Parts: sequence; structure tokens; C-alpha cells
Amino acid sequence: MGYSNSVYKAASDTLHERRLNAEKAAERRKEEVYKKFPRVKELEKQISVGGIKTARAVLAGGDVKDAVSKLRDQNLAMQAEVRKILTDNGYPENYFEPDYFCKKCNDKGYCDINGKTVRCSCMKSALIACACAELNRNAPLSLSTFESFNLEYYDKTVDPKLKVSPYDHMSRVLRYCQNYADNFNSHSESILMKGATGLGKTHLSLAIANEAIKRGYGVIYASAPQLVSKLEKIYFSNKEDDSTFDMLVECDLLIIDDLGTEFHSQFSVSQLYNIFNSRMLSNKPVIINTNLTIRDLQENYTDRFVSRICGNARQLDFLGRDIRIRRK
Repeated sequence: MGYSNSVYKAASDTLHERRLNAEKAAERRKEEVYKKFPRVKELEKQISVGGIKTARAVLAGGDVKDAVSKLRDQNLAMQAEVRKILTDNGYPENYFEPDYFCKKCNDKGYCDINGKTVRCSCMKSALIACACAELNRNAPLSLSTFESFNLEYYDKTVDPKLKVSPYDHMSRVLRYCQNYADNFNSHSESILMKGATGLGKTHLSLAIANEAIKRGYGVIYASAPQLVSKLEKIYFSNKEDDSTFDMLVECDLLIIDDLGTEFHSQFSVSQLYNIFNSRMLSNKPVIINTNLTIRDLQENYTDRFVSRICGNARQLDFLGRDIRIRRK
């Protein structure tokens, strides 16, 4: 899939910073040991000089083999002495080596496989994370947590029709969402959150998003109107940019808020269906929030679309009265 130049730069910067931090930490460890054991610093300096001497011996000609062999043996002996000083004093023998985040490519983003230079999996993950961050730039992802979800706004009176109070019902919904977030993976089930305005659908979906992001998953959050507007701009601008649609399909979790409030057209319905269907075929989860009932969905969307959602998503009904009004 294609990414914008800004996403490539952000991902490259992320890996560069990881590499730099690992190398700086290794230098700090060296300085720490040098202060305690000056002999190590002296040996490291001689080892460095040994490399220069080897190069000079090669350039000078003459009996190069013996000279290089002698210098190599000296260097190996000094390296062995450094390792012994480290291990005798409780340090691992590789204490001076950078502890890179990615062991496959040493945070370079690319590695050699069978003689070919290929993009490392850590670069792929960084690209997805940066692309998600770019799409989420204006999303309120940090505003909602499970801790800030207050059940006291829900009525504790039992509804005679439902045989349960909104408080008890929403307690179960909250526990389900917390368990979903705790066990989230890129193949978790999808969720359809239904209920009137102001009952906490957006809050809980964003709380799930926050937990997934903390664990390193790529999450994209967008309201249905924002999503459709962005796709329309791309489609009708005649620019060959498939990265947004690809990201919506390939990210670990897609959250579509306020389904049903977007401008309805054949284009919007088909695009939303294509995104949802593509993710279902790839076994990737979607969380959809809507104020509409199933009947409303059937009236506004195609039967195929509603059937796909209802058949592949856990339905969570949100009960109660608008908690935003109750807060006031």
C-alpha cells in the first residue's frame, strides 16, 4: 500500500530516534565502566588503534600476513580481557553493545534476507502507527477512559419491559468493553453499539481505542461524516491516492462513530459497505456507533450492508437517559 511522504518521514524519524537512543545509552554504559575501571578504557583505545595499525600494515606491503595475524591476535586478547573485567564485576559481556528495539535490523528499518534488502517488520509497524496518527490528528482519542466512565448517571430503577435497570445493564456493557480492551487483538470480534444520543457509546469506544493504542495496535477513529467527506475528496480529486482506503481496511481497529449522521448517497453507502466488508473478509474488527435502530439502519442502508453488520458484530444496546443532560 502507498503512504504519504509525511508518513514515511515520521516512521523513519521514529526508527532513527530509537537507534540514536540505543547508541547513546550504550555510550553512557561505557563511560560508567570507564570511570570504575580505567583499564577497560585503555584497552578499548588500544583495540581502536589496532584497527588503524592493521590498515597501515596492509598499505605498507611486505610480510602482510604475519603482521595482520599478530595484530589480530593482540586485538582478540585485549577484547577477551575487556569481557573478563566486565563479567568478573557482574556486567554482561555485551554491555557496551547498543540494545536496539528491533534485533532484526538494529532499528534501521531494512534488513537483508537471502541477499535482498527488504523492509523490516518494525518499519511496517511504524508506518501503520504513523499513518493512523495522521488520520487521527483531530480525533479526541485521549479524552475518554474506562476510569472516567461514571455509572452513577444511569437510573437504578428496573425497567418493567426489559426487567433490568439501565444501571445494571450498563454495568454489564462496561465490563464487556473492559474485557474486550484487555484481550484485544487484530482479530477480535466487531461491535455494533446502538442507543440514543448521550449514553456513552463514543466514550467507551474511545476507551477501548486508548487501551489498544497503549498496547501498540494501530487504531483509526473517525465519525461517519468525516470519513465519507474524506473519501469523497480523494475520489473526486482525481488523485491516485489509495493509502487512506487501504489504511481503513488494514489498521488493527477501525472505529466509525455516529453512523447515520453522514450525508446519504449511493457513494457513501457503497464506500462504507466496501470498508466494512473488506475488514470482515480479513477478519479485522470494526466498532460502529449509531443512534439508529436496526429498522432505521435497514431504511437508510442496503439490506446487504445491514445483514453484514448484524451478522458479524456483537450488538451492545445502550440504555438510559442522555447523561450529558443529567450532568448539568
